[in-house]
Amino acid sequence: MNATILAALLLAPAADAGTFRYEPVADQGGLPERYRLAARDFTYRLEDWHTLPVCQVVMQRLTFPSPVVSPHECNNTVHAEYYRTTAPGRRPSVVVLDITGGNQELSRSIATFLAQNRINALFVQMAYYGPRRPSEGKVRLLSTDIPRTLDAVRQTVFDVRVAGNWLASRPENDPARVGILGTSLGSMMAALCAETEPRFARSALLLGGGGLVDAFYDHPQAKPYRTAYELLGGKKERVKELIAPADPLTLADRLKGRDVLMLNASRDEIVPPSATTALWEAAGRPKIRWFDTTHYGAIIFFPTMLRVVVDYYNAP
Repeated sequence: MNATILAALLLAPAADAGTFRYEPVADQGGLPERYRLAARDFTYRLEDWHTLPVCQVVMQRLTFPSPVVSPHECNNTVHAEYYRTTAPGRRPSVVVLDITGGNQELSRSIATFLAQNRINALFVQMAYYGPRRPSEGKVRLLSTDIPRTLDAVRQTVFDVRVAGNWLASRPENDPARVGILGTSLGSMMAALCAETEPRFARSALLLGGGGLVDAFYDHPQAKPYRTAYELLGGKKERVKELIAPADPLTLADRLKGRDVLMLNASRDEIVPPSATTALWEAAGRPKIRWFDTTHYGAIIFFPTMLRVVVDYYNAP
């Protein structure tokens, strides 16, 4: 064999491919039909990416087909990054969801920190994020095209639920301790995923809330869109009806009695505290901690927040 080819094979990342099955863990009769996900098998591919030997962390890339077929081919494969501790024993595991900006640095840092603390973390790219974003046009998860946004939210919810099932299927993970974590927009998506998927035993919602139209309709940044909408005869209540399927407040009663942790900024200028309180009330007043800061200022408190999160997921 040619020495160059042999060297390339030896240096190529190890790959693991196989199948796993998504199975609902509870009757879905109480869910809106748009969020019911039937049992089915999925193929997956897992490739080694990096190792952090000092931290005892292995980083891998996971792909599997989305259960939803969108008009954009690149969006129909789910991409995720798996941050796995090399510590022995079955560990808690967590799906991590990104912020609106989507540069991925924050979520990768969170996932790395979790793995360093013996919590396996799967950073899942939401619909139209990262490699799932078409190169042509400006297609995003959230847009003024409400039907497209609702479809993308639904697809993300299904993708994340399947990803949680993949975590539960892994021999290194405790299937009874699969959780979810999201920050900002990711926290709202995480809440919606937890509401529709009982498999997520613990949910950490950072800088999020509910009641999206009430929270953002009168926001200064929404004024140009609101003005144009109202000039065409649009009404706030109609927007609430349209957005309801994507608003975590709509199904928040499904979080009552569940293990939920909310970490929020008391002076949040992006997600108003009223939106956080609305979700907290509707979810049955789960554990909540307020930090005296703004949305962007919360980065100063992230080391503290992450210690709280690690203790939360590692607790028996």
